[in-house]
Amino acid sequence: MLEAVSLDQLRVLIAAAETGSFSAAGRKLRRAQSLVSQMLADLEAQFGVRLFDRGKKYPTLTEQGQAMLAEARAVIERMDELKARAKSMAEGLEPELAVVVDVMFPMPALTKTVGSFKEAYPRTPLLLYVEALGAVAQAVLDGRCRIGVVGSLPIIPESMESEPLTDVRFVTVVAPHHALAKVRGIVPKRKAMEQVQLVLTDRSTLSEGRTFGVLSPLIWRLADLGAKLEFLRAGFGWGHMPLPLVENSLKRKELVRIRVEGIPENTRLPMYVVYRKDTPPGPAGRAFIERLKSGCALRPAGNTAGARTPAR
Repeated sequence: MLEAVSLDQLRVLIAAAETGSFSAAGRKLRRAQSLVSQMLADLEAQFGVRLFDRGKKYPTLTEQGQAMLAEARAVIERMDELKARAKSMAEGLEPELAVVVDVMFPMPALTKTVGSFKEAYPRTPLLLYVEALGAVAQAVLDGRCRIGVVGSLPIIPESMESEPLTDVRFVTVVAPHHALAKVRGIVPKRKAMEQVQLVLTDRSTLSEGRTFGVLSPLIWRLADLGAKLEFLRAGFGWGHMPLPLVENSLKRKELVRIRVEGIPENTRLPMYVVYRKDTPPGPAGRAFIERLKSGCALRPAGNTAGARTPAR
């Protein structure tokens, strides 16, 4: 019997409960009171429970009826969501949006973007990945992600479209007890080369055999920026880091800034939104990009010209 329960019956149940009478429910749904009464009687028979107490002037929900009302509302709400999502897809809205973001991108700007996107597109699931170097572009190229935010890979493949987004300031840091922290003034290149440099490693093959911002022959490669930060704090080596990520560590004296010969003091890493030319973003993707841009302080191109030293 339960297989015969219809959404129409559930809507009648909700209307009767909300209006307080079968006649009022009939007026709301533009149906005869007799039809409403019959549909609710059929529903009670199918459920095997009494939904309304009809012994008073106006029918009132029984305890079982209140429980079934909550379930009916949940079913109708889910069905409405399903219809809305189907309508959106029919109009060209992506069924879900997969985005990969460079680990160097400022998290406050990303969370602001995601929050705004969630409000505007509550029914569009968001898949978010955080990667470094070529792994960002690779996720877009192989179709796993529709949109990427690239920064630490200076090579943008020809098959990808790019739009300027923002830039991130980089600093060179070490732990206070590290040997390079004791050098006065600019650290000579030869001294920096005598110490371990901590760098991010590329989990893709896009930059295989190439190094960016690497000076020392003594290299420790890490696949995680958080691990690199902890290794720097521990004094295992020196390295370049995005300023927003290490600001608190600098304030707490867990890290100190150093200047290394041959490395610009005010290095900025330009960041771009990228996507495949043959699969440009749809309405939700375009909205996500515009929210990213509005959440960033977009700098004129001249601010980064000649200053890019991609840093691992």
